[in-house]
Amino acid sequence: MGIKNSEAAFLREYQKKVESKMKEKEISVIQYWKDRLGNLISMKPDGIASLQLEMKKLSDMMENRIKTLKKDL
Repeated sequence: MGIKNSEAAFLREYQKKVESKMKEKEISVIQYWKDRLGNLISMKPDGIASLQLEMKKLSDMMENRIKTLKKDL
């Protein structure tokens, strides 16, 4: 019975570590895209067209990243 309790404790601890790592990774990903968006916001575009172009570039980068991540699943 003690073995099962220690296994359960190990699994709970392992799950906490995995969840913590996942949260850290999510924070770093969100921070990266927030920084990219901040750069876009701070731009002084010549007009709407150049702003739209930069927004399209950012959107394309996000789409490419999503495709890359889906390949790894």
